[in-house]
Amino acid sequence: MCNIAYNFNRMSKQDKSPKVAQRGKLTTGLQIKDLKWTKKQQDFIKLALDKETKLIFVSGPAGSSKTLLSIYCSLCLIRDKKVSDIIYVRSPVESSDSKIGFLPGDADEKLKYYNLPFSDKLVELLSKSDIELLNKQNRISGHPLSFVRGMSWNCKSIILDEAQNCTQKEIVTLMTRLGKFSKCFILADPEQTDLTNGKAGGFQKLCKLFNDQESKKFGIYSFYLTEEDIMRSELVKYMVSKLKDLSPTSRV
Repeated sequence: MCNIAYNFNRMSKQDKSPKVAQRGKLTTGLQIKDLKWTKKQQDFIKLALDKETKLIFVSGPAGSSKTLLSIYCSLCLIRDKKVSDIIYVRSPVESSDSKIGFLPGDADEKLKYYNLPFSDKLVELLSKSDIELLNKQNRISGHPLSFVRGMSWNCKSIILDEAQNCTQKEIVTLMTRLGKFSKCFILADPEQTDLTNGKAGGFQKLCKLFNDQESKKFGIYSFYLTEEDIMRSELVKYMVSKLKDLSPTSRV
């Protein structure tokens, strides 16, 4: 009788959430550095860490901590065992009017240059030993956007950076990779697009399309940062504010 009761109690306390194919979670804690966030950035963190939030379009000027915030929240999620891995995605569009041509090395060496913003932010938020731990366990990875078709991501935190350089089709391709218990951040500064040859960016259209109450019921949000949220430096804050006086065709 005792064994039967014990088994019954165990069964009644089992997790009733759906079972999905996923990787085991991190078993070691992370010491994430907390920063002096603005009020709006604190609101973003609260929204991002809510279990009902699935995807956030994040629009903001240079220096407003779009990437830093998303990596901070992703690290919190992996620390708290809400996700197993962090995937950083970028479109291989060069942020310059001049092209540097093909990069040397194998795929990992080529991607290293595109993943530099991600690496820099990790150094801001984690100790060297914690970064080494995540790398050793392959908890963090970078992918070019053109290679994500066909993938399916359960229990991952996905960050699409520089989405102003992505077409609508590319962003939708990434969005439709999301499986159960994953969270996605799509980041863009609409004033710094590098698309050429008549390509139209898709971020602003999608950000506007999903900025409604129906989307929020599905956990999809659009979040807007401004020059008041710029943390990089007072100089950058001044320059971004000043550049607003330029006509759209004259902006960077």
